[in-house]
Amino acid sequence: MICIIAASMTGAFAQRSDRSFIRKGNRMFEDSLFIKAEENYLKAVDMNPEMYEGTFNLGNSYTAQQKPNEAVEQYRKTANALELKKKELMENPEASPKELNRCKEDLAKTYHNTGVVYHMCEQYDKAVESYKQALRNNPQDDETRYNLILAQRMLQQQQQDQQQQQDQNKDQQQQDQQQQQQDQQQQQQDQQDQQQQEQEQQEQQQDMSQENAEQILEAAMQDEKDVQERVQEQLMKVQPKKPLEKDW
Repeated sequence: MICIIAASMTGAFAQRSDRSFIRKGNRMFEDSLFIKAEENYLKAVDMNPEMYEGTFNLGNSYTAQQKPNEAVEQYRKTANALELKKKELMENPEASPKELNRCKEDLAKTYHNTGVVYHMCEQYDKAVESYKQALRNNPQDDETRYNLILAQRMLQQQQQDQQQQQDQNKDQQQQDQQQQQQDQQQQQQDQQDQQQQEQEQQEQQQDMSQENAEQILEAAMQDEKDVQERVQEQLMKVQPKKPLEKDW
């Protein structure tokens, strides 16, 4: 739930003018006309930048428009102004306790709304810190205490989910590394098998070449033997002439 800071009344005309924009913006905000409300809050802030009600309510209009970054920035300005005011009141012995308590309550509302924005954005760590700041200024705020407990639980669950996701990513990385190593080993084995196969093929080709050479040589020798045998056969068929005898 978004808290509202009521604008205090003063007598100066200029202040009445800027606060009239605040009141008009509040009416627009209640009617859910958040852009119109923003326009009026901006006019009030332009007229009186030190009026923290303007920056606070401007932050509310941004929250309603789901502009978290803009809302947090306006709440930060409001908190800074209120922290400074609280310090001055605490250091002033003549300051009224009522005024100091009102300052603390407004500061608590500012931190509460900041926590709501962070809560909506699932930035639970920042939401927890903002709620704690709110309770330091208003320990009796049960709504803030409830939001704090809820944000703490959500933060714990978020951290557990993140740890689980990290563990899963780590396991997946290990599996990927193992698979990569297996792929590399398989690739090396395939290369070795291919090299061995190529070597065996080369050896087979060499053996075949040697065998062919021996066959060719043996065939050539056989041919030469056959030729010699045919020549010998032809020589044996030729009869030598008888020697001449003397006729006397």
